[in-house]
Amino acid sequence: MAATIRPGAYRDPVQVDPRHYTIVFENEQVRVLRITYGPKERSVMHGHPSGVAVCLTDHHVRFGLPNGKSEERRMKAGDASWTEGEEHLPENLSDQRLELVLVELKG
Repeated sequence: MAATIRPGAYRDPVQVDPRHYTIVFENEQVRVLRITYGPKERSVMHGHPSGVAVCLTDHHVRFGLPNGKSEERRMKAGDASWTEGEEHLPENLSDQRLELVLVELKG
């Protein structure tokens, strides 16, 4: 399991990859991101604090991890899951658009 990281203790995806990450809401407790990747698109290494991901489309993603390993994850549209804070480099392995909402917890 990935180590929990604090907000601000990682490369912010909104700063390093604004093409794929957009803030749709933010207050003192949470930041809500809209995440959108085209087919076969990839990001750069960045991180997120713990939160909840809600899939808007089916997706199949490979996450490159800082230790050089990688893991693949699949989710279906409508799925929601807890995500531990982690750093990763995502790549959409699908020929379809990937969209999700990520609610990042602060503090």
